[in-house]
Amino acid sequence: MTGTAVLQKLIDSSSGSMNKVKGAAGPLWRILTFSLADDLVLPKRSLSVSMEPARLSVVYGSRFLSRIRIKGVRTYPFEEGRYPAPANLASTVALARSELKAFRSEITLTIPKTWAIVRSVEFPDTVKESLVNVISYELDRLTPFTPENALYDYRVLSERDGRLLIMLATARIDLIGPYLDAFRERGVPVDRVTVNSSAVASLCSFIHGPQKAIFINISKGGYDGGCAADGVLTSAFSGGFNGADQASNVENMIEEIDRCRMDAEADGNGSPLFLVAGDAAHAGALKARVASTRDMMQGLDDRLRLPAGSQDVVPSATGGMLESLWPEAKGFNLLVKGARKKIRTPLTFTIVLLLVLAAMGNLYVVAPLRVEEKRLQEIDRRIAGMRQEFKKVEELKKEVDTLEGEIASIRDFKKDRPMVLQMVKELTTVLPKNAWLTRLRITDSTVEIEGYAASATELLPKLETSPLLKKVEFASPTFRDARLNSDRFVIKMEIEKTGSTGQPKQ
Repeated sequence: MTGTAVLQKLIDSSSGSMNKVKGAAGPLWRILTFSLADDLVLPKRSLSVSMEPARLSVVYGSRFLSRIRIKGVRTYPFEEGRYPAPANLASTVALARSELKAFRSEITLTIPKTWAIVRSVEFPDTVKESLVNVISYELDRLTPFTPENALYDYRVLSERDGRLLIMLATARIDLIGPYLDAFRERGVPVDRVTVNSSAVASLCSFIHGPQKAIFINISKGGYDGGCAADGVLTSAFSGGFNGADQASNVENMIEEIDRCRMDAEADGNGSPLFLVAGDAAHAGALKARVASTRDMMQGLDDRLRLPAGSQDVVPSATGGMLESLWPEAKGFNLLVKGARKKIRTPLTFTIVLLLVLAAMGNLYVVAPLRVEEKRLQEIDRRIAGMRQEFKKVEELKKEVDTLEGEIASIRDFKKDRPMVLQMVKELTTVLPKNAWLTRLRITDSTVEIEGYAASATELLPKLETSPLLKKVEFASPTFRDARLNSDRFVIKMEIEKTGSTGQPKQ
């Protein structure tokens, strides 16, 4: 038995034990790779800023041991029907941070849906590994923007039938850029930029679960909403109100809701939830028209423990805070332009523990293997002493096989056709002395000659008398060469099959 065979036997004997170990390896691996920087335990704070016409909403939240809480809410009025200027917005956020004592928190800016383009896009699934580069390259085709003058991000919605469906959100950088610059000048740099529809989708998933839901958030001047599935925004819409005509405004909202409902029910996975929040008058009229309507913010206090006195908690600002603190949130961050940080598995503790286990296991595993290794070395040494004799026998066997093959080839060659030299000799004997050849071509089954003779027609009977040739005929018309006083001819013929002796068959 060779050394390889013995090692294979040892490996096979241990495979059964390894299969049992794999069953318990999953939970153990999660323990070994657990990091103190994990989102489940790492403390984090977020200040979410949501812009709406005529007001600014700020929500301050924190996370500790996976528990998320709202620690403060602020609402600041601005000019009716207009968004705040960059400098005014940055000053107000700096004031809110000071009032809420949120100095070391991430800043999330939630922009209105009307400032962004949110649409679904399909790609072949072959681009999955390089999706960020493909989106950057195709952005000017999919949107009115180029990668240089846009902020954008995406989320994968589904992957089936060789197609990759994503939700793409983009915004003009010259519209958002002045706000980002103003924030930096005030010492409150923005860490995330999201769209209010995406933020509300995250809020709905956090409160009501990952089931499919249609949501609409109503303000005094308009509305925005969309459809969410498993916490991911799958469609979005927005619109403004037509003055004080409440009936017309409600009809416009119902049209958007019906369109989303048809898209949501198209996959056959049941009817979605319908969630409403915002302006009480329009929300009440909408609830009266749409069956099974639920309050979007119902249950928020149970999940987030609102601080005392918090009454006007804006959904978009709360959702923006959740997108920053909730590890399962699937919102957008337009600042990253689709790039995702690769999370590295922390292995320092695992490596140290494995080294200790390896040292302890050396006494139980490595030592017996060393004994077997020495035995294998002795067996290999004995085999090496006989290796030269084996090589000589193998070389002689190869020489015999080679000679037998050459003899068989010669026999087959002689059996299948006459030798070329024999054919040349036959033609030399048959052709008259006053005939000479300019070309001779011999193949496996035919012979073709070309040359001159006093009379070309006299050659055919002479060639037909040869036992090695048959079916003698002119390959082309003959003609008389006056200069040579001879006929020029081209004659072709077939070779008669021969027996093992090389003579024609009878």
